[in-house]
Amino acid sequence: MQIKFSPLLVQDQDEALRFYTQQLGFEPCADIPMGPYRFLTVRSPEGLAGVELVLQPLGFEPARVYQRALYEAGMPAAAFTTADIAAEYERLRERGVRFREPPRPMGPIIGALFEDGCGNLIHLVQPLVTPESKT
Repeated sequence: MQIKFSPLLVQDQDEALRFYTQQLGFEPCADIPMGPYRFLTVRSPEGLAGVELVLQPLGFEPARVYQRALYEAGMPAAAFTTADIAAEYERLRERGVRFREPPRPMGPIIGALFEDGCGNLIHLVQPLVTPESKT
């Protein structure tokens, strides 16, 4: 069994597609009309083959309440990893990504929190210990 699609609730699918492709550099994948919304996915060119992020619309009130509660609590809706958080932080800031904090040590990681403009906080993480470094 494999993870293929990971959903992320977004307030506006067009804005989310713009942010995740133009600012983060993800690639568009599926864009299938499904009534008033679309099945819309993107993937990281650096990510595992076949794994896609679903830019899922807020189609009903409980989803809006959940997304808002996470955001107001300062909790990330997703986490993305990088091997060089300092370089990624600078690259994304230059592209207009709004960070809540610069990268800082957090136990076994260095992390930074940014806003996607679609109602979510995203945690950018650099693991300090990788499986390769344990061997």
